[in-house]
Amino acid sequence: MGLISDSLDRATQKAFTRSIPKSAPVQMRYLVRQLKGTRPVAELLGVSQRTVERYVKDQIRRPRPDLAQRLADAVRARWQPRIREQARRQAAATTGIIIDTRARFGFTAAPGTTDDARIRHLTLALPPAYAARLFDARAAGATENQLRAITAEGLGETYFRDGGRRAHGLEVEFTDVEQLDFDL
Repeated sequence: MGLISDSLDRATQKAFTRSIPKSAPVQMRYLVRQLKGTRPVAELLGVSQRTVERYVKDQIRRPRPDLAQRLADAVRARWQPRIREQARRQAAATTGIIIDTRARFGFTAAPGTTDDARIRHLTLALPPAYAARLFDARAAGATENQLRAITAEGLGETYFRDGGRRAHGLEVEFTDVEQLDFDL
């Protein structure tokens, strides 16, 4: 995954109404229910089917650190899908999405202007239309560069062009991203 994809995932995870299960056996049982069997869980986590069965039966309680991380990530990716989808729909329809980023912004503008690229820290709300485009593109399997282009277009429209009130024709380049967080 990429920076923007991961940040969108973290933003939707903030909408969870309950935290994910804490213990490895409970997490393993949840995955077995979700994937409908121990074999798919074993393939997902890269362990044997017998190991999964032993976690389900509480014969093993503490996984290795790398397996614990993969297990928690797999549960988190499947946890409360309806709550996650509801948060996406609300952001795409009414509330929009908050972006907090520190990146290099450069511009393509009229000759003779002083729009050299520089690092800026921006925190602003992207309109619902851009949130919808980001979530739809992410669901369609867009690449990180495509998601970055949508984000740059949204930042250009809301911050630099101020909704069409200034800087007409300004194209924003969004590069060297140091930090990026989305919030719903």
